[in-house]
Amino acid sequence: MTGSRRGIRNWGYVLFLFSLQNQNYKGHGLSKGKEREQRAPVRFKTTLVNTLMDVLRHRPGWMEVKDEGEWDFYWCDVSWLRENFDHTYMDEHVRISHFRNHYELTRKNYMVKNLKRFRKQLEREAGKLEAAKCDFFPQTFEMPCEYHLFVEEFRKNPGITWIMKPVARSQGKGIFLFRRLKDVMDWRKGTAGKKLTSMEAQPTQSAVNPSSSHDTRSSDDQKDEIPVENYVAQRYIENPYLIGGCKFDLRVYVLVMSYIPLRAWLYRDGFARFSNTRFTLNSLDDQYVHLTNVAVQKTSPDYHPKKGCKWMIQRFRQYLASKHGPEAVEALFSDMDNIFIKSLQSVQKVIISDKHCFELYGYDILIDQDLKPWLLEVNASPSLTASSQEDYELKTHLLEDTLHVVDMEARLTGKEKRVGGFDLMWNDGPVSREEGATDLSGMGKFVTNTHLGCVNDRKQQLRQLFRSLQMQKKASS
Repeated sequence: MTGSRRGIRNWGYVLFLFSLQNQNYKGHGLSKGKEREQRAPVRFKTTLVNTLMDVLRHRPGWMEVKDEGEWDFYWCDVSWLRENFDHTYMDEHVRISHFRNHYELTRKNYMVKNLKRFRKQLEREAGKLEAAKCDFFPQTFEMPCEYHLFVEEFRKNPGITWIMKPVARSQGKGIFLFRRLKDVMDWRKGTAGKKLTSMEAQPTQSAVNPSSSHDTRSSDDQKDEIPVENYVAQRYIENPYLIGGCKFDLRVYVLVMSYIPLRAWLYRDGFARFSNTRFTLNSLDDQYVHLTNVAVQKTSPDYHPKKGCKWMIQRFRQYLASKHGPEAVEALFSDMDNIFIKSLQSVQKVIISDKHCFELYGYDILIDQDLKPWLLEVNASPSLTASSQEDYELKTHLLEDTLHVVDMEARLTGKEKRVGGFDLMWNDGPVSREEGATDLSGMGKFVTNTHLGCVNDRKQQLRQLFRSLQMQKKASS
């Protein structure tokens, strides 16, 4: 076993380990201090077969372990987390890829419930103007428990479009649009209270197919099981911003290293996911019109595997700037920054902030014709399977930089504001782009340290960063 910096130096510690074993605890990362000081290989484990495995296997000084082998770093799926986290002892340096109750933000109904609660808290403590900064998610009802509230709202606004989404599934599964109350009443009679099968709720090991174009275990499909098939009924955004007549949404990556204090990084790269069919509200049943999920779009007769259906977010930002000017684009991206921070703050007090945990979230954002961003959902396990060479490079770089920030090698000082493609946007408070700047947000002069859709010269930045760190280490030794 490897990892403890102090090593086993007294019988009290030996007895502690012995007691853990007797309580069916599994220890990870335990060893004598000398081994860690000599930079023993970082032992990693993962069950995901995609770009993540490529990145982990090619990382210098990292070594793969399988089955019951001891590990220092585990990119786990949420089923392992649910079954093993509470019974696993982890040494100081050990890291895993999810927070224990990540679902407070990543399950659709919990996300909305926490955002509503947080909005009320802000209104009570800071006033309506501050609370209005949380108005970035569509009107939502949890079904079936809020069915009667939904019916009341539905009858107030006849003729508008609603969308039904299962809270614990993704990739477009189980989603339908409707305008008639009869449709949701039929759903209520047919599905409310039904239990999810184990296959629907959580992909199993047999679902992994390395040769497949989509790895089900690595997708946004990883949600915790729930006993009944709950849905959310959400007001559909009927005026989405269109490019080439087609609907799209944005996938943006946020890395959270801690909730208490909140420490969050925003990645510069991301992408827009397009539908292959021109948008219309005249055919609510056509999933190729309304759902932008790659898992849905790649089954379209018009889908081109080589072209895919994505734009890099830099291209999207340039397109908007050419149409609406740089000021409008800055305002839009600033509004998206607000979504990231407010959504994380809404769960800050309920997420179990374990020092061993980090989380790479995939945010799904929809832009409407007024350039207002809407939060659709947050994914705890964003798909890491590439749909094109460009997509492979994006996800490879994303994962490499995630590992740089997690810093198993203990190279960083903790004062960095940028690591590769990641920019530190919140560190127990907003982070300024300017060095040494104080929070002047109340004066309107504060500029947050975010660069979503900007140039990502990550290789150059990493060379400079690690060269500087080596020089600092030499100077101090």
